[in-house]
Amino acid sequence: MALNAPTDRTRVNRLPKRGDYSLETIYGILDAAFVCHVGFVVDGQPYVIPTGYGRSGDMLYLHGSAASRMLRTLAGGVDVCVTVTVLDGIVLARSAFHHSMNYRSVVVLGKARLIEDDAEKTTALRAISEHIIRGRWDDVRKPTAQELKATAVLTLPIEEASAKIRTGPPLDEEDDYALNVWAGILPLSISAGEPVADSRLAAGAKVPRYLTYERGGKQADRQK
Repeated sequence: MALNAPTDRTRVNRLPKRGDYSLETIYGILDAAFVCHVGFVVDGQPYVIPTGYGRSGDMLYLHGSAASRMLRTLAGGVDVCVTVTVLDGIVLARSAFHHSMNYRSVVVLGKARLIEDDAEKTTALRAISEHIIRGRWDDVRKPTAQELKATAVLTLPIEEASAKIRTGPPLDEEDDYALNVWAGILPLSISAGEPVADSRLAAGAKVPRYLTYERGGKQADRQK
């Protein structure tokens, strides 16, 4: 799977070999992270706001309070840039200049659309919930009409996007490989801890199975 072609806005120019335009790669990175950063401009002033998100097929979903300036601005049809980064490790080189990080990142550009239909909005909210904890939506109380009214949900098609990835060891200057300096990779990952019960947990409520597995911060087994 691949996008038609990188656009002038999404083509990776700096270290282009690290660019990847396949939907398989882009979807995989989006599904691996929890937080995106949304960039937009209001009255000539740039903003970048971190927020949760979800994906279903080729659609990215953003949500928040209906009073959110970010969501109200994006609903007006302004250009938006959504970025996601997964940090996999710190790359320690023999020189300060060549230190780096191993990462997977995605940039999605376009215009978002406000979802006004309650059924479509509920479907989008389910996608966001399932992105964070798969299986959770089926356990919890669903949004009321008032809660849906108080929530804004935007959909952004994944049509203009690119990924950029760095992997592997440090790339030092040839002469520096003889230096007596440790070099290599310090791997990093998000790891889930033991669930902590709420102090007002109802009697008999058990920890759901989907919280007893780990997969780099998400569940290893996505079944309940």
